[in-house]
Amino acid sequence: MALSHADWDVTHPPPELVGPDPELVLHAAAWTDVDGAEADPQEAAAVNVGGTRHVAELGTPLVYYSTDYVFDGRKIEPYVESDAPNPLSAYGRTKLYGEGAAGEQAWIVRSSGLFGPTGKNFVRTMLDLARDRAEIAVVADQRTAPTYVGHLAAATRELLDRPFGVWHLAAAGHATWAEFAQAIFEEAGLAARVRRISSAELGRAAQRPANAVLRSEKDAPTLPHWREGLRECLRRLA
Repeated sequence: MALSHADWDVTHPPPELVGPDPELVLHAAAWTDVDGAEADPQEAAAVNVGGTRHVAELGTPLVYYSTDYVFDGRKIEPYVESDAPNPLSAYGRTKLYGEGAAGEQAWIVRSSGLFGPTGKNFVRTMLDLARDRAEIAVVADQRTAPTYVGHLAAATRELLDRPFGVWHLAAAGHATWAEFAQAIFEEAGLAARVRRISSAELGRAAQRPANAVLRSEKDAPTLPHWREGLRECLRRLA
């Protein structure tokens, strides 16, 4: 059973559920407006921390989807599960506190650069911009492991055979956002060019980690390369 925001605003306690008790909860509800969280950290916390606490009140094992933004990005190598978090933004802090609110019966899934054929995400934004612009400015000093949500869903299913705890599930390979944008245009056969800029030039309200590449030091399910995920996403969009 999937509950939409209209069915349950997680900033409130859980509603009475009709039917048998759930055996598992996939907790994907979140405040994901990274810059907006800087202006309204209390509302972001109400969703990402308080909302997660309410989901945990169901008393059911849950998967809590967290983020690479719990790290400060100063590490040269990829981040693994035992690395100490140090978020730079209000969003990152609320997601980290949300990890704690998930409780002991939880798989904490940290992933990065999520994209897919639906919803608002980087791939769809770049495709929309490329329809009207010959050149698009994209930051070249932030590195991530762009992760296709279909691959993350398959890895989540595998993860349920592992113990509760923190797990890093992200695509193989890594790229800067500018490199990712260029790959999107190449794979989609678009003529748009990428103009590489710095994070300072972009001037966003929230500071992003320069290195947000995640890897697992545990027996985590492996995901395909991000290029494979991009091709699958574009096939679905077509």
